[in-house]
Amino acid sequence: MPRKSPRGIGLAIVGAGRVGLFRGAVAARHPAVEWIGLAEIDAEKGRRIGAEIGADFVTTSHRELLKRPEVTAVIVATDEHLHVDPVMAALERDLPMLIEKPLATHLDDSARVLREIEASGVDAVVGYTQRFRRRWLAAKEKVRTGALGDVTMVTSRAFMNRLVAIDNYRRSNAPETISPMVISGTHALDIVMWYLEAKTPVEVYARSVDKVLGPDWRGIDGTAGMIMMSDGSLYHLNISWALPVTWPGAVYSLEVGIVGTTGVLTIDDTHRDIVLAVSAPQEEGYLPDKTRLVDFMGSYPPGDMALGELRGPMRTETESWLNRIALDLPTQHATAAEAHNRLMLTKALDLSAKLKRPVKLPLEVEGERELMREAAMA
Repeated sequence: MPRKSPRGIGLAIVGAGRVGLFRGAVAARHPAVEWIGLAEIDAEKGRRIGAEIGADFVTTSHRELLKRPEVTAVIVATDEHLHVDPVMAALERDLPMLIEKPLATHLDDSARVLREIEASGVDAVVGYTQRFRRRWLAAKEKVRTGALGDVTMVTSRAFMNRLVAIDNYRRSNAPETISPMVISGTHALDIVMWYLEAKTPVEVYARSVDKVLGPDWRGIDGTAGMIMMSDGSLYHLNISWALPVTWPGAVYSLEVGIVGTTGVLTIDDTHRDIVLAVSAPQEEGYLPDKTRLVDFMGSYPPGDMALGELRGPMRTETESWLNRIALDLPTQHATAAEAHNRLMLTKALDLSAKLKRPVKLPLEVEGERELMREAAMA
């Protein structure tokens, strides 16, 4: 077969936070990217990040950016609760997209976005970056090829210091719509449900605690729950994002165990293999903090900056998506339907915890509204 010539990409990046910077810097080095535009509501920040990634055009309006004739693909990298309008604007021009998770923080918004994406036929994928790490891909292959037999039980445990939680609650204009499950637990949940894609979840049961983040932020400290499948298999998951700031994990410390009828697979993703201890604070991880003097290096999900470049799964994921656009190459990105499913599952777990009883699946928008009314009256 003749080798394909890559299509040139005019890339629009909406949002100049950490993710917009990381993905923009990777895109600036990609041979198929011919033009980069950046939209950021903070004008000074937009100018600064635009200069760092060599943007050809910078604006405070994502709608102005997405009307530019140069734009042929879009990265939506705004705060989680601001995804919907940029996605809808990109759909007006049928532009392929890489959308940071989740599609939305409200289930009805997510369902609406999914309907519009599927109706348009646009190639829209969602940034579940952990799918691009070697360990999770190796485990996926063992489950996919039947090395474990029929998977009967999975467990995942995620520990996070509270920097991520506090940052999310500060940025959100609707703190009641975010939770450890919706914002962070969704990564482990996506990996496991990707492994179990042949199984159908039918019920969830969960409990939450709120003794640390509840008083100041109206937030949830952590949630533990179970997802029951139609064939009787179980997924037990828990996450706490309320550990002290001094907890060495910059973001994640994760452990997963997968039990099948003929095998078992355990994955230690706690990042205790490289430990940094210093006498003065360093700018490692999610947010610098003067009390953090020990760090599990590698626990920041996008990767690490080394020799002036991002090294790690977000670089791999971004390059893979750009190749998908330029060369029509298949990738393992999460689909919009999978992203909506993950939001639905995390919302169901949160509702189960509030109601202190099981919630049947799938959770539809009207069903969620009824359960939310019930929870508010409880």
